[in-house]
Amino acid sequence: MKSDFLKFRLLLHCILNKIRMVKSKYIFLIIILTIIIVTAPPSQINKVEQEECPIKTELRTVWGSSLSPFINSGDKIKILFKYYNCYEIKREDIVLYNFAGNENPLIKIVKGVPGDKFELRKSDSGWNILINNQILKNSKSEPYVISRNRYKMLSLYESDYKGVIPKNAYLLLGNLVSGSVDSTRFGLVDKSNIIGKVEFLNNEV
Repeated sequence: MKSDFLKFRLLLHCILNKIRMVKSKYIFLIIILTIIIVTAPPSQINKVEQEECPIKTELRTVWGSSLSPFINSGDKIKILFKYYNCYEIKREDIVLYNFAGNENPLIKIVKGVPGDKFELRKSDSGWNILINNQILKNSKSEPYVISRNRYKMLSLYESDYKGVIPKNAYLLLGNLVSGSVDSTRFGLVDKSNIIGKVEFLNNEV
């Protein structure tokens, strides 16, 4: 009886050892795979990103003064087409907007993004635009002050969306405090019409 019990214990011990060996092999394999992934060369990672995010780059010259003196007519810019297919649109980004009323796309500054609190407030000379309780200002720290007609356009969005910029919608402005051909004229814009990111190159070319 004792002999049978000892045989059983030896058999059980052998089975447990084999299980441990198999587990160890799997753990070792997982560690090796993790090292391979982590140590993949940056060039290979960048290649995958480029294949998944094809960005077309073009150099162009600015015509128009709506961003003056931040960007002036005749300045050189680089446009990254389809950049926002892969990257988030951020506040203060300079973007290229496909405006149906214009033959050429517009260059504007992103001043409001989805989820921002959006408000219009009466001032002595017109209406200020507020984002997250802060009065919007241009590159010279001058507050935007818009006319009654421009107020009427933006107030429709303020009312319809309960003072919050909705998903995939953006507030785009020029640098002129009284407004230009921007959201004060055509309202909030959909992400699908923002066709590229703009980089200022005047000091590089």
